[in-house]
Amino acid sequence: MSYMLLKHIHMTCVALTFASFTLRFIWMILESSLLQRKLAKILPHIIDTVLLLSAIGLTLKLQQYPFYNGWLTAKVVGLIIYIALGVFALKRGKTKGTRILFGLGAYMAFAYVVMAALTKSSWPLPF
Repeated sequence: MSYMLLKHIHMTCVALTFASFTLRFIWMILESSLLQRKLAKILPHIIDTVLLLSAIGLTLKLQQYPFYNGWLTAKVVGLIIYIALGVFALKRGKTKGTRILFGLGAYMAFAYVVMAALTKSSWPLPF
């Protein structure tokens, strides 16, 4: 598979995972029953699996690996933080207020991962 195809698949999945999280976060805030639908529970896992597989393909294609390239390590750590915060935002948070705070944290972690990817820096912010 070509680099450009892998990159486009990866970037599309990034957009889809962001949109999926946002939609489910809104449903959580509104206490919508749509959050309990089968598709809302399965589709994010499919998107995230394709995202992960495309990321692995890109690392192999570019021969840039986590724990060797600092910016890529930062992306992996940011991703783990994003996932953990997202789980607490959508499922594990005890109150709606706590879930909203975890959701805002997840958005911050997501933004960090994107910035690290765009700048190829583990410290992508100017301060």
